[in-house]
Amino acid sequence: MKREIFVNLAVRDLKKSQAFFSKLGFEFNPKFTDDHAACMIINDAAYVMLLAEPFFRTFTRRELCDPSRQTEVLLAVSCASRNDVDEMVKCAIAAGGRPAMEPQDRGFMYGWSFYDLDGHHWEVVAVEAKVA
Repeated sequence: MKREIFVNLAVRDLKKSQAFFSKLGFEFNPKFTDDHAACMIINDAAYVMLLAEPFFRTFTRRELCDPSRQTEVLLAVSCASRNDVDEMVKCAIAAGGRPAMEPQDRGFMYGWSFYDLDGHHWEVVAVEAKVA
């Protein structure tokens, strides 16, 4: 069986969050998108469920953290090239996100990061293909 992953994130304003991630080039599955949730497609096996905070609360008994002040998770998404990494982060900042960390060049891997509208920390990385 092929496994899929659905990462669930609480968001304060679902429509604004959808618009933000749409500007970064992500699409949404309308079958799993309504006034309470939006299913953002990463690829055919990975999705991020943006859940309006009141709806998110129905899935847990624990308090929600405030991602604008606390780190709840580091989310990482890959890009094909360093240029694509830079473009996505610049687009995120232009769309209302905030810079997180400075770009990091580790030789075989390059990354940069941003905070989305709710303060979730997104790492954007490009890994060079192995040379045979």
